Amino acid sequence: MAYQFVHLEAFSRKGDGKGRSTSFVFNEARRDPEASVHVANPSPPVVVFGVGVDEVERLHNATADTAVTTPKGGKPRRIQKSQHTLMTVVASHPHTMEEVRADPGKRREAEEWEKRTVGWLRSQYGDKLVSVVRHEDESHYHLHAYVIPDDPAMRANGLHPGQCAKAAVMAGGPIDGEDVKAMNRRGDVAYKAAMRGWQDSYHEAVAVPCGLTRLGPQRRRLTRAEWQAEQVQAKALRTTIDRAREVKRKGEAMIASTKDDAAVIRAELAAAKVEADRQLAAARAATEAAKAAQDKAVQEQRKARSMMARVREEAARMRKATARLQRLPGALRSMLDGFRSSKIASRIRKAVESEMETLRRAATDAADRASAADAGRREAEARARNLRASLTETGRDLATARQELAAIRPPEPAPGMLVPGLRKP
Repeated sequence: MAYQFVHLEAFSRKGDGKGRSTSFVFNEARRDPEASVHVANPSPPVVVFGVGVDEVERLHNATADTAVTTPKGGKPRRIQKSQHTLMTVVASHPHTMEEVRADPGKRREAEEWEKRTVGWLRSQYGDKLVSVVRHEDESHYHLHAYVIPDDPAMRANGLHPGQCAKAAVMAGGPIDGEDVKAMNRRGDVAYKAAMRGWQDSYHEAVAVPCGLTRLGPQRRRLTRAEWQAEQVQAKALRTTIDRAREVKRKGEAMIASTKDDAAVIRAELAAAKVEADRQLAAARAATEAAKAAQDKAVQEQRKARSMMARVREEAARMRKATARLQRLPGALRSMLDGFRSSKIASRIRKAVESEMETLRRAATDAADRASAADAGRREAEARARNLRASLTETGRDLATARQELAAIRPPEPAPGMLVPGLRKP
C-alpha cells in the first residue's frame, strides 16, 4: 500500500468484549508469550520516544489507583475499572520490513516517516504522550504510541476527537424540536467530521512530505489506472519536497562553506575595529589634551581680565584719591603714604610720577593761598571787632551828650501860659 494509516483507540482496566484490557495492551507491546501468538518470531519493541513499556504500565496503574471522580452533588470517589484510562495510537508505513532491511533508500524513507510521526504525536498530546515504540517483527514498519490522561478523573475519551465532538452535541441538547435519534445522528456527523480533521492533520504533517496518499483505492472505488495516477501524483509531490530539501541542504552547505571566509572577514573586521578603537582612543586623548589647553588658556585669560579689572579699579581709586588730594592737602599726604605702600601703585608710579609732582605743587600752592586767605580773614575779623568796639564807644558818648544837652535845655511852657517878654498875639 502507498497511503497513510493511523488509528487511535482507548482501553480500560476491565477490558472490552474481546478481553482487551490495558494489561493486555501492555503485554502485547512487550511481546509477552500469551499476548503475542499472532507474531511468528516475537522480538522486544524498540523505544523511539519516552519510556519503555514497563514504565508506561507502572505510570498508568499508579495514576489510575489515585484517580477520582466527583458526581454532581456527590462526594469524590475512585473511578471505575470500566472507565477508559489509556489512549493508544497506531501508525504504519507502507514499506514492509523486508523492503526496509534490503533497501537503504526505503529505510531512510521509513525513518523520515517515523520522525515526522513522533513530531505530530507530540504536537497533538504534549506531555501526555509518554512513550512511542517500534515493532520490527511484523509485516510492516509501524509504531505504537501510549497516551496517559492528566485530568483527575483520568478520562481517556477526552483525548478522542470524535467522542469529544459527539459528547458536545449531546450535551447541548436537541435543537429545532428534534428527537433523541435525530440528535444522535447529528452527534455522529460531528464525530465523523472531527475524525476527518484528525486524519487530515496527520496527512498534512506526515503523509504529504512522505509521499503518501490520504486514502486507499478500495474505499473510493478507484480503478487501477486512477490509483496508479494518484500514486504518481503523490510521488511527484514527494519528489518536489525532496528537491526543496536538497535545495535547503545545498544552501546550508554553501553557508557552511562560506563560514571560513566569514571567519576571516570577521577576524579582519575585528582587527579593523581594534585599530579604529585605538585611533579613536588617540583622537579622544588629543581632544582631551586640546580641551585641557583651552581650559588653561581660558583660565589665564580670566586671570588677566581679573588683574586688568583690579588695575582699573585701583586707577579709579587713585583718580578719586588725587581729586581728594587737590582739595585736602593733609589727606593727600596720607593717600600718598598709602600709595607708596600699595603693590599696585609701585607698578604705575613711574607712569604717573610727573602728574603726581604737578599735583603736589598744586596742593602746595593751594595750601599757601589758603594760609594767606586765612591771615587776611583774621585781620578783617580783628578790624571788624575794633570797628564794633568803636561804634559801641561812640554810641555811649552820644548818649552821654544827649543827656547833658537835655539837662541844660530849658523846659517848654505849658499850653496857655505866657512867656515873659512875649506878647499874646
